[in-house]
Amino acid sequence: MTVVSVSMPEELLERIDSFAEEHGYTGRSEVVREASRNLLGEFEDKRLEDRELMAVVTVIFDYETTSVEERMMGLRHEYEGLVKSNFHNHVGNHYCMELFVLEGQLTDISTFVGKIRATRDTLSVDYSVMPIDEFTGVAEE
Repeated sequence: MTVVSVSMPEELLERIDSFAEEHGYTGRSEVVREASRNLLGEFEDKRLEDRELMAVVTVIFDYETTSVEERMMGLRHEYEGLVKSNFHNHVGNHYCMELFVLEGQLTDISTFVGKIRATRDTLSVDYSVMPIDEFTGVAEE
């Protein structure tokens, strides 16, 4: 097996080590391999391909990290055809939540979520995806 070197904050490494121990993994490599497979498989659901989808994406970041908020605004404009709604809210004393409602194809939603995940200093990125025809109960032609 090929060895890969990855840089990460000490806090994240400690969380991975604790997770591995608590859940019976042989070590951090096994955790990282499984997380990588899950991430790569996330948008490979054949049931979602070639369908109009609805997605909700939630991003949490420290409000003092202004570059994240600027990046969210940039993505909102870059993907204005995909972003149907956007909501910004302050959470607690130091955090902001950015919520995006998207409508579009799997590849576009996947790219959008990937760009948000790649934004430095985001604390959390969560999303859900659902075919619009399942949500409405009627297949759209």
